[in-house]
Amino acid sequence: MNLLLRRRLANAVALTAACAAAAFGLLFLGWILWTLAAKGLAGVDWALFTMDTPPPMAEGGLRNAFYGSAVMCLMAIGVGTPIGIAAGTWLSEYGVAGRIGASVRFVNDILLSAPSIVLGLFVYTLLVQQAGGSFSAIAGAMSLAFIVLPVVVRTTDEMLQLVPAQMREAALSLGVPQWKVTVQVLYRSAMPGIVTGVLLALARISGETAPLLFTAFGNQYWNADVTKPMASVPVVMYQFAGSPYESWQSIAWAGALVLTLFVLLTSLVARAVVARKRVHHD
Repeated sequence: MNLLLRRRLANAVALTAACAAAAFGLLFLGWILWTLAAKGLAGVDWALFTMDTPPPMAEGGLRNAFYGSAVMCLMAIGVGTPIGIAAGTWLSEYGVAGRIGASVRFVNDILLSAPSIVLGLFVYTLLVQQAGGSFSAIAGAMSLAFIVLPVVVRTTDEMLQLVPAQMREAALSLGVPQWKVTVQVLYRSAMPGIVTGVLLALARISGETAPLLFTAFGNQYWNADVTKPMASVPVVMYQFAGSPYESWQSIAWAGALVLTLFVLLTSLVARAVVARKRVHHD
């Protein structure tokens, strides 16, 4: 009887602690979102999307920063996604067992957990310093691609391993070549999970600041040349939020709100893709 009482007491204490921890986290999350909405909504207007970053104490917006972030994120996704899918496919189909596959997974895990500023410094040394000190959107996109790559590799590897082995065996028994089995059978089954990984990688890189400070650097004016410095929303937020000018601070809060809504939308789309896959399988 005493043992049962102790178990119930331990269960009640653990449940109370878990609920308190969840409430504690939700409290601060709600506080952050409330502060972001209260200060960000005041700066959201038409000028935010139609005007470039202004000089101090002048009206302006984030048109050039939105464009720069979109260009560099899309370039990073365009570079990191194909390489990540190819590497994940190799790990799943050919490197499941073996020292090389285990080594590649270990290196990928290190890259996945590496601080983004370290990746930015690496690209800075490789592309900016070696190229004569030229900051560019290309260098910024490459630094973001190093963040995209391990996420896509891990997602592709795990999603392909979840495909039943019977599907591979059935296709191979019909004389279908291995590459067709991968493209027409495995990718079709694992595509929702792979797309989810790509969307999550996009949500992650959209808010990265440190790599872009060392590579794309920033630009106060409109620039569509990817070989030159280019503005981005996180860098503008970093610069404007710590300034003494209220107009810049308002633009920084508005940019933070728009960026948060974009990340939220991307996460919802990823969850919708996963939910659709589950419904389809059921």
